[in-house]
This record gives sequence, structure tokens and C-alpha cells, in this order.
Amino acid sequence: MESLGELLRGGQGRQLLQQAENKVREIASDPLIVKLRAKHPELDSQTIKLNLNKLHQYITEYNNCNNCPGLDRCPNDMEGHYTLLDVEPGEDWTRVYDQKVACKKFIAKATQDAVRSRIRSFYVDERALSQGYSSLEIFDKDPDREEAVGQVMQYIVKIRQEGLQSTGLYLAGNFGTGKTFLMCYLLYELAKEGYSGAIVYMPDFAEDLKTMFQDPLKLKETIDVLKETDLLIFDDIGAENLNPWLRDHVMGAILNYRMNRKPTFFTSNHDLDALEKHFSFTSKDGDEEFKGRRIMDRIRPFVDVVMVNGYNKRGARS
Repeated sequence: MESLGELLRGGQGRQLLQQAENKVREIASDPLIVKLRAKHPELDSQTIKLNLNKLHQYITEYNNCNNCPGLDRCPNDMEGHYTLLDVEPGEDWTRVYDQKVACKKFIAKATQDAVRSRIRSFYVDERALSQGYSSLEIFDKDPDREEAVGQVMQYIVKIRQEGLQSTGLYLAGNFGTGKTFLMCYLLYELAKEGYSGAIVYMPDFAEDLKTMFQDPLKLKETIDVLKETDLLIFDDIGAENLNPWLRDHVMGAILNYRMNRKPTFFTSNHDLDALEKHFSFTSKDGDEEFKGRRIMDRIRPFVDVVMVNGYNKRGARS
């Protein structure tokens, strides 16, 4: 069997050596490596030979990032990361260390995912929480709701400056004026500050609770989530098919726990007086004014009312 030296002295060996030399020259002449060597003169030809793979990876991934096809089609070895080099001179030889660094797109996505992970949605279209928000949508789309937008913005600023409040907001107004949209915006903005949140669409929640009778563990877990989350929104309250159990044992328990602890928010087509009438009557037990007042005692003192005016945007053309 031929020795390694004999193989290298042969024709095929000389060809491999020539290819290696060509690769070293190619790497050394790359503008990225020229710039690196200007910063680190100790990065000599011998060091380049010894670290050829690291330097090649560095160049390849740098070029990939300059022509980024999108995070979901990232061609680099580790999605959303690129190679960064550190050169350290030593007494005997120069060392080249490589590390993987997250790119801006990966960091932005990770931040976005972290924000969304803090928000729980119960029967609310996820697009309302993930589509993003522009100043046009918030401020300019409907001048009639500017006052309501201002109140929501002030509330967000207050939490950012002072932390969680003991009172929430009660957004009242006609169909389609953007109440849910504004509450999703509030959740999204405060999730960026690290607060957890949940939004519950009341008509569907009321129906689904019926099936939870058969699954007590799921029922307890759901109620515990709504008790403990930093920000809780009951969306379209007053539109649900009310029953005594929902009012007294679910809503009552959640609101009683959150009083003076964490803020609760509501959107409704009813004002507070009309909502009290709604809670005072059930198809099962008829008029129960005392129980209606009792549940409202857990809502009325703990919200600031925001009237959301404007046109119905659900059927409007942009």
C-alpha cells in the first residue's frame, strides 16, 4: 500500500495540492477576508490553511445573508444564524474561533413569537391578534373614534409607566366600530412589555361551557387561566345566552378573584345599565335583580367607560 507521501507526490496528489492552494488564494483574496486580515494582520497564509473551512463558512453565510431569501428559506447551516469569526493571536500560533449569531430577522421573529405566546385567545379570530397594527388603522381610519383611541393609548402608557392597574376599560358602542380591534391592540402592545393576556368571545364561550360539564379538569384549568392572566378581556359581553351557572359560578368567580388584583376589560354593544338588566334575567330563573346587581358590583367600580363611536367597518369597503 502506498504511503500518504507517495500519494501526494503522484499526479493525483499534485492535483489535490494545487486545488488546495487555489482554494487558499481564493479565500485570501475575498473582500471579506481582506478586511478581516487588515484588522488582524496575524491571520497569515498558514493560519488560513489551517482554518480554511471556518473561513469558507464565514464567506458563504455572509453572502447568503446579503441575498437573504427569507427566514423560512434560509440556506445557512443553522436557520436564522450566520457565522462570526474571532481571531486571537497566541504565542505559538494564531487561533480562529467561530460562533453562530442570530440574524435580525430571526431575532424579530423570536420576539414576535414571544409576544404572541403571552396572549391566549378563546374563540377569537387569531388574525385579530397577529395581523399587526398600523397608525392608519389605529388613528386615521375613523375620525369619530379618535377619542376612544386616545383613551386606550393613555391606558397603555399608564401601565407602561406605573405597572398593572386595578381598573380596566369598558368599551361600549354599536356593532362594528372597532371595539375588539382596539382591545387586541392593547393586548398586543402590553404583551411586548411582558404582560400575559387573554381575550374571550363571550357568545361562543357560553356555549362551550356546557360541554365542560363533562370535563371538570378542563373547566378548572380554563377558569384558572382567566383568573390569573395579567390582562383579561371579555369580548361582546351581553351577547351571550346567559344562564345562572355562567353568571354566578364562572363570571362571578373570575371577577371576584380579579377585583383589586388585576384589570379586566370588556367590549359590549350595551352600556353598563343595559348590561345589568341582561345579567338580571335568565331563561331558567327569570328576573333576578339582586344577582344582576351583585355581578355588576364586580364590574362597574373596576372599569372606566370608553364610548367607541364611528361607522360599522365590517361591511364597509376600504
